[in-house]
Amino acid sequence: MKQEIIRGRAYLFGDNINTDFINPAQYMELPMDQMIQHAMEGADPDFSKNVRPGDVMVAGINFGSGSSRETAPMVIKGSGISVLIAVSFARIFYRNAINIGLKVLTCPQAKEIAHGDELEVDPIAGTIRDLTTGKDYTCTALPPHILELVNDGGLIPHLEKTLKKKD
Repeated sequence: MKQEIIRGRAYLFGDNINTDFINPAQYMELPMDQMIQHAMEGADPDFSKNVRPGDVMVAGINFGSGSSRETAPMVIKGSGISVLIAVSFARIFYRNAINIGLKVLTCPQAKEIAHGDELEVDPIAGTIRDLTTGKDYTCTALPPHILELVNDGGLIPHLEKTLKKKD
């Protein structure tokens, strides 16, 4: 698989950010474009005003705990986040993120990254370079078949692509 480098500004969150913080329940009935406007509102009410397309979300331990709602990674991806890096993820959130096409990487040193740092992320090699500080970090690389699924837009588009190849 071809090398893929993601560059973006770090948007920082702490530990135990649950799905109610990511996608507050009171907005669950809204259309997706309106839900995205409330992304991360429980943790940072100004997130949707300040996030920029291509930003890299960085978080602490147990990111995405709580309910299994797929809309949580959807609103993060819809807000323009290019990759989500955390010390650890709730397993169902991690799988939901991959299934909807959001790159997620586990990095034990993620808490060393500061808000606003410019990052260069290689999800294939499993490396993060903090261009602001010059520090390098190692994360769990996404296996090529998972990265292909994510790059195809998630599980459903990937399956559709795979089935078209068989025709």
